[in-house]
Amino acid sequence: MFRFALLRQPGPTAALFALILHGALRAQVPALPAAPDATAVAATRQRNAELAAIDRREMMARLGLSEPAALPSPEDDPHRPAGVHHPADRPQSWTDDQPGHSISRSGWGHWTNYDLTKSAAGPLPDPLTLKNGERVRDVDAWWKKRRPEIFEDFQREIYGRIPTATPKVKFEVRSIEPASLDGTAKLKHIIGVIDNASYPAAKPEIDVALYTPAHASGPVPVMVVIGGFGFGLPPGKATPAGPNALQQLLAKGWGCATFNPTSVQADSGAGLNAGIIGLVGHGQPRQPDDWGSLAAIAWGLSRTIDYFETDKDVDAKRLGVEGHSRWGKATVVAMAYEPRWAIGYSSCSGEGGTKLHRHDIGECVDNVCAASEYHWMAGNFLKYGGRWAALPIDQHELIALVAPRPIFVTGGTTDLWADPLGEFEACVAAGPVYRLLGKKDVGQTEMPAPDVELIAGDIGFRCHAGGHTDTLDWPTFLKFADKYFAPAK
Repeated sequence: MFRFALLRQPGPTAALFALILHGALRAQVPALPAAPDATAVAATRQRNAELAAIDRREMMARLGLSEPAALPSPEDDPHRPAGVHHPADRPQSWTDDQPGHSISRSGWGHWTNYDLTKSAAGPLPDPLTLKNGERVRDVDAWWKKRRPEIFEDFQREIYGRIPTATPKVKFEVRSIEPASLDGTAKLKHIIGVIDNASYPAAKPEIDVALYTPAHASGPVPVMVVIGGFGFGLPPGKATPAGPNALQQLLAKGWGCATFNPTSVQADSGAGLNAGIIGLVGHGQPRQPDDWGSLAAIAWGLSRTIDYFETDKDVDAKRLGVEGHSRWGKATVVAMAYEPRWAIGYSSCSGEGGTKLHRHDIGECVDNVCAASEYHWMAGNFLKYGGRWAALPIDQHELIALVAPRPIFVTGGTTDLWADPLGEFEACVAAGPVYRLLGKKDVGQTEMPAPDVELIAGDIGFRCHAGGHTDTLDWPTFLKFADKYFAPAK
């Protein structure tokens, strides 16, 4: 989500910080550099924004697209919702004074909507109807006909294609701390060295910190957490009592790996000529159906599975992936693109994640088409700014691509920018595919009350009371995952 864009700045990775904190690398790691000057940071951000805007403008021109040129000023816009005004302390922003409401006007003139009576933006595509109009009536037709159609649309129009030829990756275990976290965990710092001989200017790598129970007697299930546990709780929300998510995982006898997504691909349109996208493309602009950063992260996560399949501490048949906010988007993309993921937990992922495009609450297609977020997607996604109903697919079909594997989706009652109702409705609409494949759907069609757990089926859902966080839902996810990751008998 845009509100968290400034949290992921270049610097020491979460995995490296973990190792420093636990003492494994104290002798080898030099002192951290002084905090950068605020003016220099602001200048870098401004320059990155300018570069992203240039790249986006060039892609728009390549596609023959343009934003409306004659919009009235926001102050004079007759379509501005009633009651929306500038807050006194932020004259460049907009508010309606309602908690949980972030408001903006898109480049196509669309104002953020929170009125449920105006939320429908077109009928949903049917995941069980082929493009020729025929119904999918059996499992064979799903796997051989309909799923390939849906996946092709997501690759071409939404997230982009992962290239068939990508550089080789050599994994190195840089250090091992056998008694980390007060002796409860073995900690490995793992780097995937990506061959960049074809374009040395790009220097991506895969940075992973793997925690496994210190006294495990054999390989254990592992949850991979994209971006680590850095998002925390919204302002004013007290940290829940008891063990944190990492401690909960270890107590169950499971492992946990933190995956640094920006080591693979920068979270900015200014970085598309670097990272793995720039490496494969030799620094040249993308083609309209080339991969965006979410697909690039999915590629890096798949290569991490390649490593786990060689690690005797890891049960590579019981691997899960979790992410929050923009990394919640990456979670469901990773599962759709990679069948080796056994389970997923997508937290507060919103637009471009598990939220329906055609449910107009909070963040919308236009927002993801803006210069701050377009890089997540294929260039072709820009075609749908202001034209949401023209999308050939919707996000319930992304969840359907995960089937029959279990997925847990969450939202927050005051995290309305991410549209928890639109996320739940996507879960409901994916249900027919799960049922066709012999699995259970989310269990009901009415939005559950806050904090109610829907985990009896293979699509799990919970809308916690509160805002933009994954911390509150980890205990429920672990109960959900127990059905699949319980110790083998």
